[in-house]
Amino acid sequence: MTRWTAFGPVSGVHTWCFETFMIVRPAESADATAMSRILSEILESWQSDRPGDPDHVRAYYIEHPDSLACTVAVAPNGRLKGFQSLKLARQGNAYDLPAGWGVIGTYVSLCSGRKGVGSLLFSQTLEAAKRAGLSRIDATIGKSNLAGRGYYSALGFRTWRDLPTATGKCLTLTPE
Repeated sequence: MTRWTAFGPVSGVHTWCFETFMIVRPAESADATAMSRILSEILESWQSDRPGDPDHVRAYYIEHPDSLACTVAVAPNGRLKGFQSLKLARQGNAYDLPAGWGVIGTYVSLCSGRKGVGSLLFSQTLEAAKRAGLSRIDATIGKSNLAGRGYYSALGFRTWRDLPTATGKCLTLTPE
């Protein structure tokens, strides 16, 4: 039998965890190195040349001016297991999204996949999206990333656009 355990509050937010007692909290500048390890591991598995160094993680995820939330999942031993970023899409954004939408990115350590880390992170990101008054959240996922596409589908995201190398999935929070 699967048992969910409640604990918290952490940073004023109640957190739920799948028997591992993980903590989800806002990312801090000091987390950049550990987040970089996770991101670099994933980028290498994708054979991507995207940057994943700590300075990039700090600037692009933790301290980005359009950031609405950046959370990390931390195991009891202090190791980061994943992180999730939510940004506000502004007019003329790099994602070619309507202004006012949210942009989500999820990165879970390859050895921690399918263990509830992404769902745990999303529970906090969804609350941040609602607090920000977002009507929609976009996740643009590489076409070859079947696990990522499945993850977002399981959360209720639906395909709304097909790009040459990616699939855009959208979660509607409130009708526009």
